[in-house]
Amino acid sequence: MSLPFHASANRPLLNNAMLPLQIQTQYTPIEDSNVRRRTATTMSTGISTLLHISMTILMLDAALEMALLSSMVYWLNQQTGFFYINYGSSYFSLHGKPANLLTDHGHTTNGAAGTVFVAIGLGGILALCLRSRCVRNHGHVKGFAAFLYNLWLVMTLLSALLTISALIATMYLTAIHAGQKIDIQYASTLHNEPFPNFVAYALLAWTPENWFTAMLQLPLSSASDRSIISTHLTLMKVWKWNLVPLSVLGMAVCVLAFVDRTQKRRVERREMEFGYTGRKSVPS
Repeated sequence: MSLPFHASANRPLLNNAMLPLQIQTQYTPIEDSNVRRRTATTMSTGISTLLHISMTILMLDAALEMALLSSMVYWLNQQTGFFYINYGSSYFSLHGKPANLLTDHGHTTNGAAGTVFVAIGLGGILALCLRSRCVRNHGHVKGFAAFLYNLWLVMTLLSALLTISALIATMYLTAIHAGQKIDIQYASTLHNEPFPNFVAYALLAWTPENWFTAMLQLPLSSASDRSIISTHLTLMKVWKWNLVPLSVLGMAVCVLAFVDRTQKRRVERREMEFGYTGRKSVPS
């Protein structure tokens, strides 16, 4: 007499590996689901940390850039007087700023640094805080928090492009006017008088850096004037070259922001799919 089918001693028990693939997916182990969810969450946390660190460094660099630019603008606005230049057995006065002083690249750089500090830095802190609060309360970003967060994402890209544009413009203008010299013979004929009856040097167009570089090549009568010009010229070069890390950091924050958004959405989808217990829902 044969044993019942279900009690056959010779029939091996079915295991998960012997089931069809479609059936196996309905019995995904809870542990595997939790591992994948924890991995996605860990990656998301790591990217968010990198984003926050990059934003902090970017804000500090932008603040430095604005400080250097403000220092240059303040000093240029004070250049209503003269520098005395030795010429032959006498000397003459040369107005502190040329007639054709190029400043548009400085305004662009100041705007780029200000946008980074306010829109990307302060605005980013607000947008990310609202996003985190919204996710904790609702499980996803919605409403004003979503609008502000998406606006901030777009601004990270636009701000990075603006900073790169400022870098290109500054380097280009400085390069094409490099090597210019002040015609000392022409400058000596300007017959300058105290402000406002001054006659600015009218030959050529100059960036502030090029102008004061050429000024240092003249025989200045005062050693203190030479020292002051050298100091401010160094600051001008610093803010110019600081545009390089500012551009790199801006692009890094932009990339990290979009990667962070993608990773956060992946975590949200996994939470919705598996639930907080880690069990994948199976349609009935």
